Amino acid sequence: MNNFHLSPAVRRFRFVGILTVVSVYLLILVGGVVRSTGSGMGCPDWPKCFGSWVPPTEASQLPANYKEIYTAQRVAKNQKLARTLQKMGFAQVAGSIFAHPTQYIETDFNPVKTWIEYVNRLLGALIGVFVFLTVVFALPYLRQDRVIFWLAFASFLLTGVQGYLGSLVVSTNLLPVMVTVHMALALVIVALLLYAVDRAREGQGSIALRILNAAPINASADAKRPAATLQIWLWAALLLTFWQIVLGTQVREQVDIVSAAAGYVGRENWVGKLGSVFSLHRTVSAAVLLLNVYVGYELWQLAQQRLRKLVAATLILIGLEILAGVVLASFALPAAVQPVHLTLAAGLFGIQFLTLLAVARARKSPETIAPTDAPRRVVA
Repeated sequence: MNNFHLSPAVRRFRFVGILTVVSVYLLILVGGVVRSTGSGMGCPDWPKCFGSWVPPTEASQLPANYKEIYTAQRVAKNQKLARTLQKMGFAQVAGSIFAHPTQYIETDFNPVKTWIEYVNRLLGALIGVFVFLTVVFALPYLRQDRVIFWLAFASFLLTGVQGYLGSLVVSTNLLPVMVTVHMALALVIVALLLYAVDRAREGQGSIALRILNAAPINASADAKRPAATLQIWLWAALLLTFWQIVLGTQVREQVDIVSAAAGYVGRENWVGKLGSVFSLHRTVSAAVLLLNVYVGYELWQLAQQRLRKLVAATLILIGLEILAGVVLASFALPAAVQPVHLTLAAGLFGIQFLTLLAVARARKSPETIAPTDAPRRVVA
């Protein structure tokens, strides 16, 4: 299947789709920088920053009572949101918003933190444009493969929801549940885009695949396809990574609470005060490693080049992720490592999802996966 040429339409769609995925990962990295530098409230309003499309650079550009102004705006928005959630039956979440004390606290203006947060927003807006272009270039698939178009369209809608959640993260002054949902939705968007891009490539090769399968493949007797149980283990590994990322987000929230209680001093003591969430996060990391080593071993036995590359990428990312975690725990949570740790975890999720798609496709295909040393029929 590697010998067919992608059509211009497919190449355009894949280019924009891949560009969008890379941009989302860059946004996750920048979002990690925002959290690690404490810049999440660098802009107290949304989508503007201090009421302007171009943020101020000095406190003298702001009214003397700017804290009271933006606190009042944020509290009014939160109360409206909480009342709506309460009517919808989400009383617990609504109560959390009402009771969250930091929504009444306004941070001092800091030009560096303001611009870090503003760059984060600009990148988010750019991704919105990229996702829209992905939908535009997916229009031809309405006739060829509607699933690809609807995947792109769903990612566009969820990007809009993500932007709204971003505004709630700001208005609630980084309410933990909002931050966690914001991160989880970013991973869902990544998965939808990866699925669309991957399906577009394979759809282009369907004609070549039918030619390949027109005659028996001269494969060795031990050629085999992935078992159904392997696909289940892959799902387990993917969901475990998803949970681990959510736990990591909660650990980061605990770091914020501990650091604020300590007056942002004594950083070397923060890890010891993180509690059970940090212990669970560390335990689950061991489970992620063991499960992926097992799944990687089983995939490697299939002797399929693409799967082996995905296995290698998965294990490398897990190794780097664990290394970053050790550095964070052992060296007083260095701010520079925190966004790297988060981005590696998101990258691991993406690679695992691509592996799951590859295995699912291999199981459905009538073509067996032959060992690398077996002769194969080649399409000219």
